[in-house]
Amino acid sequence: MRQLSLPLGILLAASLAALALSVSVGSVNVAAGELWAVLRGGGEALSRTLVLELRVPRSLSAFAVGGLLAVAGALMQVLLRNPLADPYVLGLSGGASVGALAAMLGGMGGMVISGSAFGGALLSTLLVFGLAHGTGSWTPSRLLLTGVVVAAGWGAVITLMLAISPAERLPGMLYWLMGDLSYARTPWPPMTLLMAVCLLVIPLGRSLNVLARGPLQAAALGVSVRPLEWLIYIAASLLTAMAVTTAGSIGFVGLVVPHMLRLVLGNDQRLILPACALAGGTLLVLADTLARTMIAPEQLPVGVITALLGVPTFLYLLYRSR
Repeated sequence: MRQLSLPLGILLAASLAALALSVSVGSVNVAAGELWAVLRGGGEALSRTLVLELRVPRSLSAFAVGGLLAVAGALMQVLLRNPLADPYVLGLSGGASVGALAAMLGGMGGMVISGSAFGGALLSTLLVFGLAHGTGSWTPSRLLLTGVVVAAGWGAVITLMLAISPAERLPGMLYWLMGDLSYARTPWPPMTLLMAVCLLVIPLGRSLNVLARGPLQAAALGVSVRPLEWLIYIAASLLTAMAVTTAGSIGFVGLVVPHMLRLVLGNDQRLILPACALAGGTLLVLADTLARTMIAPEQLPVGVITALLGVPTFLYLLYRSR
C-alpha cells in the first residue's frame, strides 16, 4: 500500500500546485495572498470574478479532460499491448468530433452532443479494432496503419462538414476542433465521469495486468477476457467522447502520459490508472496555462501545445518499436 500511496501523493501535490499556478497567472496575474483571500470567500470583486467564474472552472475542466484522455490511452494500451495506442492517433477523437459536430449542426445541445460524440467514438473503436484484427491477430504496424487511415477518413468527413457549415460558425468550430478550453465552464460532468471510471476499473487492476500479457494467458488464468475487453471498449469511448465534448480534439495526452509513467512506476495498472488521471490532468492544466500566457492577451489552442509535446514522443516510440 505504501508503494502505491507515495507516488500518488506526489502526483496529487503536483496537481494542486499546477491548479494553483493556473488560476494565478494569465493576462492579469493574481498574487498568492489575494488568491488565498478569494478562496476563503474574501478578496476584491474583480479578483473573485476572475478566479471563481473564469479561471477555476477552466482549470478544473482542463484537469478533468487531461485525466480522461490519459486513462483512455492507458486502457487502450493494455488492451492492444501497444504503447502507440492513443485515442487521437487511432481515430477515436476524430469519430467523437464527427458525432459532436453533427449534433451541433443539427441544432442540438447538451446530452445529445455528448451522446453523438460517444456513438462516433465507439464506432471508430470498433472499426479500428475490427479492421486491424482481421482474421488473425493484432500487430503494431497493422493497428497503427488502420488507426491512421480511419483518422484520415474522419478528417475528410470533418472537412466536408465544415465546408457546408454556415460561414459565421466556422471560426468557433475550427478553434474548437484544435482543442479549446475557452468555453469550458462546467467541469463537473467530465470530473464525475473520470472519478466514476477510475472507481470502476482500478479494482480490476489485477485482471488488467494479466490481460496485458495477452488474451490466451488471461483466459488460462481465469480472467473473463471478452467482457473485460468490451468494458475497455466502452470506457475508452466514453472517456474520449466526454473529453471531446468538453474541449474539442486534443491529441497525444493519452500517448505521452501512460508511457512516461510506466518508465518511472512500472506496469502495475492498480497504480498506473490513478496516476494517469492525476498526471494527465496536471499536464493539460500546465499546457492550457502555457497556451493562455505565451502570447497574452491572445490565446493559443491547447491542442497545439500537446501536439508539440506528443509528436516527438510518438516518433521516438515508433522508432524504438521497429
